Amino acid sequence: MKLMRSWVESANDPETQFPLNNLPYGVFSVDGDDPRCGVAIGDMILDVAAMEATGLLRIGDDPVLDVPFWNEVMELGPQAWAQLRLMLFGFLVEGAETKGSVAQYLIPQARARLHMPLLVAEYTDFYAGMQHAKNMGAILRGSPDLPANWLHIPIGYNGRASSVVVSGTDIHRPLGQTKAPDAAMPSFGPSKRVDIELEMGAIVGTGSTLGQPITTAEAAEMIFGYVLLNDWSARDIQGWEYQPLGPFQGKAFGTSISPWIVTAAALAPFRCPAPAREVPLLPYLQEKEPGFYNVTLEVLMQPAGAAQASTIARTNYNRVYYSAAQQLTHHAVCGCEMNAGDLLGSGTISGPTKAEFGSLMELSWGGKEPITLDGGETRSFIEDGDRLTLRGHAQGDGYRVGFGDCTGRILPALKMPGWE
Repeated sequence: MKLMRSWVESANDPETQFPLNNLPYGVFSVDGDDPRCGVAIGDMILDVAAMEATGLLRIGDDPVLDVPFWNEVMELGPQAWAQLRLMLFGFLVEGAETKGSVAQYLIPQARARLHMPLLVAEYTDFYAGMQHAKNMGAILRGSPDLPANWLHIPIGYNGRASSVVVSGTDIHRPLGQTKAPDAAMPSFGPSKRVDIELEMGAIVGTGSTLGQPITTAEAAEMIFGYVLLNDWSARDIQGWEYQPLGPFQGKAFGTSISPWIVTAAALAPFRCPAPAREVPLLPYLQEKEPGFYNVTLEVLMQPAGAAQASTIARTNYNRVYYSAAQQLTHHAVCGCEMNAGDLLGSGTISGPTKAEFGSLMELSWGGKEPITLDGGETRSFIEDGDRLTLRGHAQGDGYRVGFGDCTGRILPALKMPGWE
């Protein structure tokens, strides 16, 4: 697919993340006003909440954009999503007769503050990157062999929706228990091994019924869109707590997402084949149309006081072994009810070379091989003041579809009453 031209000139720039082909959904505010729903187009935001309020835009019988989140649109389902996207095309396409009435609803992105684009109902994090799973096995257990179940099911755990924050939100270094290998007792204090995880997040748009499994085809229809996702991790806290039930506090202190929801429709031209399978998946996980996408991803790190950020990793979303639809299908196969606004993290995305590793745990190989940044600083894990940024885009013919930066800075741990 080629660039779809818009009368918003900045949307026709081949370097913009937000051409007419994209039209991602977010929530913004200007000059202290209440947050409201908007659509990114070039370097502008289309105030669709105001358009609905004046009657210029309407989806269905009742207002759905009069709230500062996109959940009510999600609940309308795929037909309404397609209708809204078609209406937005009509308003913004080059030569649109409605240009005169729509132009007044455009607001420069530079003036806007971005907020959480959805109410996260629940959050589940998966473990769908094969190279990451092999790397972690080699680092932690001395063997890259995969767990016996890994090639058969999308492994995941239920995380904390309350800890999901929008890009730009600072995260305090977590407190918790850790235990040194040669120590008789655990100790309490700030994590010394705070890490990032380069992930994609899939947003469930329509729910399922308690007790009712879904097919992969149904799951694909249920996915509203995608965001970049950084599941911050405290590796030392996690290492002490995760036996036998898995991650808990080491993952619960923060998960950052990019501010714009890129719809499944916008990513459809970038579908790519499923990875080669060592063993066939069970029939309920097989897809007729693979739900994998060619999205280039990168991680940047900028220490406090550094003039610029250093790129520390580049990889691609197509490195995952299980698609979001397969993850959603497996999540619901036991009868688990899925809800509009559920967020599914892909798991850390890593490629086969060190330059493609999606976490500092892998890049520094458990802290044994510190990486050197462009300014000469070295890092094994994240230090206070470091800012981490995830970026991603799908590259089309003369255009790209992007998500906006997913960025966050690690601040010092907060003091706990009674502990010094």
